[in-house]
Amino acid sequence: MTVRLGDPDTFVDGVPHEEIARLRRAAPLSWQPLSNPDDPDDGFWAVLRHADVVRVARDPECFSASTGGIVVETLDDETLGMVRAMLLAMDPPRHGLYRKPLAETFTRRVIASLEPEIRALCREILDERVTIPARRGDGRIDVDFVSGVAAEVPTRVMGRLMGVPREDWALLHELSRRQTSGQDPDVTPPGQPPDFSASVEMALYGIELATRRRARWASGAAPEPDLTTLVLSADFDGEPMSDVDFGSFFVQLVTAGNDTTTTMLSSGLWALMAHPDAMSAMRGDVSTIPGAIEEILRWANPLHYFRRTATRDVVVGDPDGDGVEVKAGEKVAMYYTSANRDDTVFDDPDRFDISRSPNPHLSFGIGEHFCLGAHLARMEGRVFFETLFEHTSRIEPSGAPVHLRSNLNNAWKSVPVTIDVT
Repeated sequence: MTVRLGDPDTFVDGVPHEEIARLRRAAPLSWQPLSNPDDPDDGFWAVLRHADVVRVARDPECFSASTGGIVVETLDDETLGMVRAMLLAMDPPRHGLYRKPLAETFTRRVIASLEPEIRALCREILDERVTIPARRGDGRIDVDFVSGVAAEVPTRVMGRLMGVPREDWALLHELSRRQTSGQDPDVTPPGQPPDFSASVEMALYGIELATRRRARWASGAAPEPDLTTLVLSADFDGEPMSDVDFGSFFVQLVTAGNDTTTTMLSSGLWALMAHPDAMSAMRGDVSTIPGAIEEILRWANPLHYFRRTATRDVVVGDPDGDGVEVKAGEKVAMYYTSANRDDTVFDDPDRFDISRSPNPHLSFGIGEHFCLGAHLARMEGRVFFETLFEHTSRIEPSGAPVHLRSNLNNAWKSVPVTIDVT
């Protein structure tokens, strides 16, 4: 039976890479059913080849992020309206108008200036969750690496960047978890549709944050030096961003920073435990860590796909060979999980190789929607693993990991480990 990429159960036991590879070779543009396999209109086109994913991503005129949003499910009007206010679901020219004022904050130079503070946050997390508790015992500790360690990094980093009060960081972490895990039975009971209330709650929090900030400034207080101040003070096509629009922006920035970075760190550690030679190399030479981060992102990409909607009839693939005509209005999903293991681009693509070069993975996207936070994510990964290896001597699995039930998020829900500290 052909793998069903729209079914969250497909990924419960991990990613079926062999089946996806066979599908990519047989049907590089594959029609995938959603809830009703007998309804020819209830589905989407899965774009599986690296070159075709690049083509779709770089052609916003034919493939819109805004028309139907960025997930394959059909959203209700209220949810779609909120999604369209997020940068990742904007089309040109609006996308450029909103992205430009933010781009300077996420440059390599600016992100590099944050390294001391991010290193201090990583050390703080490891002290609280690993080293101090371990030293109170016999120098080792059992911990769920996802919830106990990795998830804390982006929560604290994004809280700091956005200027969110420290006492609210845990709330935003929980809202982000609920928002990105809506297909998992631990969050949404079986038989019930995903609950989008967490997105609404987070947007309301963002609106309140913006309202409080503007009131403080109106009373004469100096603007805080953080990302929230930058966004609220920026010129978006001749006027400031409204508080309501900031709420949607806030959801994207906080959720994207939390979810994908947590996955990068936890999936990365699991990959390294499965490849101990790679972990030893990173422990012995920190200069190998940046390359390892790129391979982690390729081999265990945090998101399976992002969706576009065809704005006109268009052929994807070779029009004189295996090209397929996509009709206007049809859903098109760019599958990074497949493209990142395309054997026409990557030698021995199923091999985990931290020295792989070049490594043109698509986990940050490509084109105008290339991830705004890529420099931050790379630096968080590098600093975290440097800090982790500095303060631990051994890390090994203590049980089987549990994969998140999701057709969008390629994430571990739990990664139990035993850590020996130095």
